Amino acid sequence: MNVSMDHLRDGEEIQVVLRRHWIVYYILFFYFILALVFSGILWGFFWLEAWVNLLLCLFWMVFSLFIYVEWLNHELDTFVVTSLRVIGIEQLSFLNRVVSECNLRQVQEVNSSTKGFFANVLNYGTITVQTAGSSTNFVMHFCPDPLDNARKMLNTVEKFRRKDKEMEKMEEIEMIKKMEEEQTKS
Repeated sequence: MNVSMDHLRDGEEIQVVLRRHWIVYYILFFYFILALVFSGILWGFFWLEAWVNLLLCLFWMVFSLFIYVEWLNHELDTFVVTSLRVIGIEQLSFLNRVVSECNLRQVQEVNSSTKGFFANVLNYGTITVQTAGSSTNFVMHFCPDPLDNARKMLNTVEKFRRKDKEMEKMEEIEMIKKMEEEQTKS
């Protein structure tokens, strides 16, 4: 899980990196098997026909592009939780990527869910990060170990909020000291 640290802010550290569960690659493999069966049946009935070979060649070119784009869509979807913000990188389609981010101060809740037999057995599910205001919510389907990763995200948010409160108290104390110094001078 190699993530570039080029765009991190000062003092920011990566806490959690989430990518899709490996089950999505088996889904793509299932598509490939279906295409092989379809091609085998078509070629088995019409193997001497030239148009069938041309059709199968065209089908496999288009299907290969479909598989590549689907793989790319799943491979590039990433959640990065740093010590200051949540960054969601979602590949919607080929050459269509959405990068969203929000400050940890805006995170209201983190939910995880696993639905179905395979999701429970293979331990994948959906993580939803709800944010305040007009910010978008972050949703990742096929997330590995959703309960544990949601807890890690919540722990990061709580740690940020504790530090934020401590900073506010320090600023308040400094402000009071400055006011007292100004009063003693006058």
